[in-house]
Amino acid sequence: MFFKPMLTNEKHKLLCKVWLEYGGEPFLGKGGAQILEAIEEMGSISKGAEKVGMSYRYVWNYLAKIQKTLQKPIIETYKGGSKGGGGAFLTDVGKSLLKEYRRVEGYVGEILGDENYWEAVGLKISARNRLAGVVRGVDKGVVTAKVRIEIQGPVVVTAIISKEAVEDLDIKAGDQVKAVIKATEVMVAKEK
Repeated sequence: MFFKPMLTNEKHKLLCKVWLEYGGEPFLGKGGAQILEAIEEMGSISKGAEKVGMSYRYVWNYLAKIQKTLQKPIIETYKGGSKGGGGAFLTDVGKSLLKEYRRVEGYVGEILGDENYWEAVGLKISARNRLAGVVRGVDKGVVTAKVRIEIQGPVVVTAIISKEAVEDLDIKAGDQVKAVIKATEVMVAKEK
């Protein structure tokens, strides 16, 4: 990912570009994701290229480069019958790449737009609704995890957060954390 501050109306704004890498080499970014989406939607490389405003040759070479990098096909083509042209569709690998790119792009976009996230990682904040405490238990489910935090008092706050967040923060019983209260949920912050 590449982060770049942009100046807008004398205020700066954090923007970023997301791409997928394989073997340390970038191979799929925003334009590539748009190409894959257009092919999937249009059922054709030429129609997909037209939709994204790129030449067929450029799109074909781009797809060949990705397939060469991964050593796996990301699209399948088929010839048309006596009535006309063929078409193309994404393979399971192609669909998986597009889904992963969109997931990461959405996650990063959500974080960049989430003032509470930036506040939780230690940037200047206006919110004062943070409660320091000790984790008393972590119950991981398939998608979410329940984190029980004992606040001085003693009071225990329970936060339902994603399993991925628990693993990313490496939260375990006994950790010192802060419960960051949002209007609709409780997030968990842990200093590095």
